[in-house]
Amino acid sequence: MRLGVLDVGSNTVHLLVVDAHRGAHPTPMSSTKVALRLSEQMDETGRLRDGVAQTLVATVREFSEIARTSGCGEMMAFATSALRDATNSEDVLCQVRAETGVELDVLTGVDEARLTFLAVRRWYGWSAGRIQNLDIGGGSLELCSGVDEDPDVAFSLQLGAGRLTRDWFHEDPPGRRRIAALRDWLDAELVEPSKALRAAGTPDLAVASSKTFRTLARLTGAAPASHGPRVPRQLTASGLRQLIAFISRMTASDRAELEGVSSDRSAQLVAGALVAEASMRSLAVDQVQICPWALREGLILRRLDTEMGGELLVGTR
Repeated sequence: MRLGVLDVGSNTVHLLVVDAHRGAHPTPMSSTKVALRLSEQMDETGRLRDGVAQTLVATVREFSEIARTSGCGEMMAFATSALRDATNSEDVLCQVRAETGVELDVLTGVDEARLTFLAVRRWYGWSAGRIQNLDIGGGSLELCSGVDEDPDVAFSLQLGAGRLTRDWFHEDPPGRRRIAALRDWLDAELVEPSKALRAAGTPDLAVASSKTFRTLARLTGAAPASHGPRVPRQLTASGLRQLIAFISRMTASDRAELEGVSSDRSAQLVAGALVAEASMRSLAVDQVQICPWALREGLILRRLDTEMGGELLVGTR
């Protein structure tokens, strides 16, 4: 079975084409992405600005054609935080459906967390015991803990790297006082979720997924992506603190020159690093393992498990 997974995220629209069948490891065949930065295209009322919908329509149409010509028997299309939160989300979704024929399934934050956790569990296996997973997106932060494939506790918080960059940082580089204020605010926001996660049980394995964590790990010495997904990669709290002291003094254009940092995410890197630092601090985690699988792989695995002919099941246990 060749599947296409179209991910309309807060930063990028990403099409992943994989060959997969139940019980097998999904094999990536191609990956196509474009940075639309939807989370940055909202006005003060939370409405996606004029013209954004048409750009999204053109991108979805193009990527749908790529999936078709790639031989995909099915394309699962979904959207996350940016379209979930936009006040004119329904209008945009209707326009995409009317002009492309593609129905974008807007995941809830908790479903996003649960599907990511499924992918992480499958990657590390049952022998990993209780897993605690952290995932930073452009619009939200997902935190989970569990011993099964469905987490015991799952949170989705509006603490994404793009959202916080837009709301907190209006200078480049950000001022030291602003960074200190954001650190304090993040600590306060994470008090209750971290209590619930710690109450669920001490993790046997602390894991982080998402592009933000992979980039932070690379900048602190982890192996580059060219070494393959099976090379172990870690991010330590001490390494992260040193990295923040370094990158917070750089402009976004200077950060884009660092190895492993893309130009479309360089502006968000400081906020993403501060969210990672605050999350690890609130959970008393000194080190996280970097998982190469995340939400897209979770969707693929759920689809293969259900064998429901293309119906994407979310919100069910």
